Amino acid sequence: MESLLHFLDFFIHLDKHLLAFVQDYGAWTYLFLFLIIFCETGLVVTPFLPGDSLLFVAGALAATGSLNIGFTVTLLSVAAVLGDTVNYWIGSFMGHKISQEKYRHIFKPEYLERTHNFFEKHGAKTIILARFFPIIRTFAPFLAGAGKMSYRKFFFYNVAGALIWIFILTLAGYFFGNIPFVKKNFTAVIFGIIIVSLLPGVWEYYKHKRSS
Repeated sequence: MESLLHFLDFFIHLDKHLLAFVQDYGAWTYLFLFLIIFCETGLVVTPFLPGDSLLFVAGALAATGSLNIGFTVTLLSVAAVLGDTVNYWIGSFMGHKISQEKYRHIFKPEYLERTHNFFEKHGAKTIILARFFPIIRTFAPFLAGAGKMSYRKFFFYNVAGALIWIFILTLAGYFFGNIPFVKKNFTAVIFGIIIVSLLPGVWEYYKHKRSS
């Protein structure tokens, strides 16, 4: 229970925790950010890690000089591309096993179903669109690999999606994160980003359940 509270506190006060990390560990912060984005996009067991909010906060810190914006954007773009690539090949390797009962605790059926429906609706460009949908972002490359999507096609959408996602969220934090109103209400802004990013996925899931 205590570890859960610490995890929630990390989410709620992401800006303060990341700033403290920068102050305590300096350049190691880049590795920390890289690993979070890589794991959030590359491992189906870690869809709960911060993605959109982390990028926004990283951009806001870069605007204060705590991080280098050019290096941050480049590094996190690489992390996002590598994460999806690893996830694709995991899906390609384990695709035939995801329906087996013993793996249901790892591959949650509702997450897989939600992502599958997203693919059905949007096709290959799901790899780009999924970048802006938590949970779907983590499972889309896995299902692309499991579904034997051409890697050449996947790689194109992977790179395009990573660049769009990283640039939009990080630069949004860079240009707007230090506006006095935003700084004063940073926790509310982080919650807002999380809620807004979840709404499209919830709406898609609701429409699917309703049509069923």
